[in-house]
Amino acid sequence: MDHRFQGPEVGLFLNGTPPHIYFKKYFFYKKIFAVDGAFYYLKKMGIRVDSIIGDFDSFLKKNFVEKKNKFFEIFETRDQNYSDFDKSLRIIHSKGYFNINVWGASGKEQDHFLGNLSTALKYKKKLSIIFHDNYHYYFFSDKKNFFYQKKNKNGFLFFPFPKVEGLFTHGLKYPINNGLLKIGQNIGIRNESTELLQRIEISYKKGELLIFLER
Repeated sequence: MDHRFQGPEVGLFLNGTPPHIYFKKYFFYKKIFAVDGAFYYLKKMGIRVDSIIGDFDSFLKKNFVEKKNKFFEIFETRDQNYSDFDKSLRIIHSKGYFNINVWGASGKEQDHFLGNLSTALKYKKKLSIIFHDNYHYYFFSDKKNFFYQKKNKNGFLFFPFPKVEGLFTHGLKYPINNGLLKIGQNIGIRNESTELLQRIEISYKKGELLIFLER
């Protein structure tokens, strides 16, 4: 899945479930930002961190914030009115980056996961945000979109946030024509592409659509 804006991609690592070491080979981002404790799992994986963001626990503060650090940039964010994810997106945007790959957004506290989705929707127009975990990648779609998906991938999910009207798809085994998706009524699950590497086209008229794709 390609990002919407021209320019480099950055990686933002949150303190949810860490990515499997297998995905290390994909971390060729222009910059890598770690939020609080995510620094530790990146260090364990041998990933070089460019910036650390957060309000910091005592150990992080003792080891990095209170010392003169020459290896990475530190952003200490104390405003408790916003989540670390929200503050991180604002910092990254201020640095001139618009294409963000987010790891560690899910797992552990599920309220954080839902909050991260809400925050991503808030920044949808100004940033291209793609979430990644060990099994899927997911994003809020534009009203017209296309991407490529391998054949027989069954974890293809359309999730309305909270409602999508006038949904059309092309390239799926189970096409949707002028569909209505709504939480509590109908969501589009377990669809799949029909060709070895199928171009999937999607359009909808109203609402917000979250798309999950199986790796």
